[in-house]
Amino acid sequence: MRRDFSRLGVNSVEQLARRSPKRLYDELCRRTGQRQDPCVLDTFRAAVAQAQDPDLPIEYCVWWFWSRVRKGEVPPPR
Repeated sequence: MRRDFSRLGVNSVEQLARRSPKRLYDELCRRTGQRQDPCVLDTFRAAVAQAQDPDLPIEYCVWWFWSRVRKGEVPPPR
């Protein structure tokens, strides 16, 4: 993921906090020329959420929580 963030021009937590997970995902797909696994999007969502809120509850810090949100199994955090 670090290599992907670097490829996307994200080199600090502050930069990450200002980015859109979906835009990061779409840009990575474009730059690599292939559709990335949707779990990459979930990982971006977890990373951005943590960058925006250092006190984020631990259950929101893992990519698989965001997979469940994407699949509609749980509501997104407020």
